[in-house]
Amino acid sequence: MPRRPPPAQPCRATASRVAGDPGIAHRPRRPGGARADRRLPRETLARRIPDAELALVVDADAARAQAAGQRLGVPASSNYRDALADPAIDAVLIASPTPLHAEMVEAAAASGKHIFCEKPLSLDPARADQAIAAVRKAQVKLQVGFHRRFDPDFRFIKDRIDDGSLGEVRFFRATCRDMTPPSLEYLRACGGIFADVTLHDFDVARWLVGEVEEVYAAGAALSDSQIAEVAGDVDNAIVALRFASGALGLIDNSRDSGYGYEASLEVMGSRSTLRIGPAAQRVTGVESLAAGARAWDIGTDFVARFADGYVGAVAAFVAAVASDSEPSPTGRDAVAAFALALAARESMETHRAVRLAAVTGTTVEA
Repeated sequence: MPRRPPPAQPCRATASRVAGDPGIAHRPRRPGGARADRRLPRETLARRIPDAELALVVDADAARAQAAGQRLGVPASSNYRDALADPAIDAVLIASPTPLHAEMVEAAAASGKHIFCEKPLSLDPARADQAIAAVRKAQVKLQVGFHRRFDPDFRFIKDRIDDGSLGEVRFFRATCRDMTPPSLEYLRACGGIFADVTLHDFDVARWLVGEVEEVYAAGAALSDSQIAEVAGDVDNAIVALRFASGALGLIDNSRDSGYGYEASLEVMGSRSTLRIGPAAQRVTGVESLAAGARAWDIGTDFVARFADGYVGAVAAFVAAVASDSEPSPTGRDAVAAFALALAARESMETHRAVRLAAVTGTTVEA
């Protein structure tokens, strides 16, 4: 699509969060912004994006928005459309509840703002397509918040796959476990474990190994029967994957591990195997099985574990806007990962494997 020319002067960006903790906004010295995420140390993140300047904080809770604005020394608002109406703001970072993502993406695009949006774009694939189409029509940029792609350890494995040193990928294994489950209110709105938790693993699987042809999933509500009875969901799940390349994969998730937060990964290739352990923070690097065993400290929080990934994702967004290049992950990546979440849900409910001719994602380019 034709590209809008990048701004010649420093520009401003805002992150809107209409519920929960306040969002963050930036004025990039080159275009871009910072992002708000649940329980993210926002002041630290705001100061780690050198090419962006904080411009506005938005939260539906006016008192919370004002408190954040005072803390960060920027204006605050309880209406995200104030950010869209400000011609000095070039980019918005959307970390609102999932049901509002598509609506906000479309509104931001119509206002000519570049967009960083949390996953998923929508729980309705058709609405996600519409949001992406709105982005393309407005000729603005959209990046989706799959932050694991920017974690140094995950990036290291990606580079070893790309440079051929891992060899042909044969097996992929990912584990993501929360220490305790979120509220039933959150569980009712998030779209289920596959759309909320496994979605990150689906994105990493596609990013590292390629498209998935077949999914088989199983799950159970083991920690609290209300998760099934009230939220209609499970708190523990496994997903088996068959990739188009012939490689195999296995994902396991839990919302109630009891021992801490874990996001580990293993990729076995024809030449070597690399493994990321359940480190509390990004302090241990990637373990090569040839290098011997290691001990890991278990953390309790995904924010601490992926602090570098969150910052890296926003820094990449800033750079894409500044250089007028296409950001990644794209809207297509978000829709393709969500297609896998839908397939996993169908498989769990039908007790059958679900084949995907090809996970091509959205029907419009993104």
